[in-house]
Amino acid sequence: MSDYKYSIEAKNVNKIFFKRSKEIRALIDFNIQIKKGSIHGLLGPNGAGKSTFINILGGLVKKNTGNVSICGIDIDRDAKLSKYKIGIVPQELNIDPFFSPLELLELQAGLYGIPKSKRKTDEILHNLKLNEQRHAYARTLSGGMRRRLLIAKALVHSPEMLILDEPTAGVDIEIRSSVWNYIKKINNLGTTICLTTHYLEEAENLCDNISIINYGKKIKEDSKQNLLKIISNKTVSFIINGKFQIPEDLKFYNPIKNENELILQYDKNKTNLKSIIDVINKNKIDFKEINTSESDLEDVFLKLTKNNEN
Repeated sequence: MSDYKYSIEAKNVNKIFFKRSKEIRALIDFNIQIKKGSIHGLLGPNGAGKSTFINILGGLVKKNTGNVSICGIDIDRDAKLSKYKIGIVPQELNIDPFFSPLELLELQAGLYGIPKSKRKTDEILHNLKLNEQRHAYARTLSGGMRRRLLIAKALVHSPEMLILDEPTAGVDIEIRSSVWNYIKKINNLGTTICLTTHYLEEAENLCDNISIINYGKKIKEDSKQNLLKIISNKTVSFIINGKFQIPEDLKFYNPIKNENELILQYDKNKTNLKSIIDVINKNKIDFKEINTSESDLEDVFLKLTKNNEN
């Protein structure tokens, strides 16, 4: 593979559409750097500009201004080579209904000029759990199978960069898990992954780094761990044996008393759970059960996009 630091690098990208003479700014000075070998999440609400950017990478939409490179290759200087470096899995299930998965992958490999001896059709069908349907018409496949077939098509030329636009939309939980495992597998083999998703659980499970986009602007880009630190609130609940009064020492933690349950909130960056338990023990409150929960990526996403709204 080529020597480059970022699989995708975009600088000050702008895209303006006109709809009924009205100007729509789909991307505004958009910047992103996707590290080689990483799994990068591109998150944002509907209409944020995610698909516009992906379509620019695939050559389906022309940007107005800015620079974009794919695997170190400027898309304006060498559009053909830059497209060969990536595989794109679109949201739309655009599959010829009268071809089988086997035929579609072989056709795709042929379009990329891959010799028959170097094709990975059987391996891809097996890994995406489409082997049993290899000879079935695509129109007979379920929505989840078609989604996996789109991923399979994007992998036939062994791209250095794989872009997944909502890769598990309409896929059941069991198949979603197998798709996640396969994404991790191909990433471990060296393929850089960029995915857009509405499933925040998916981004939290898969991504190393995340960019959050809203109204065409990037509002945050950081590692998953750092983004989760933005909201550091934790909730702890104690199931108490017998009657109890809330000690003054715990008023700082916004206590809530529900019959035999005591619920407290604290900032995990400032307080650790042991200090709270020490206060409870000091006040001779006997508890039989303790449960904790903390903010997830959805809380971060909602906070950042809400702050960004006009």
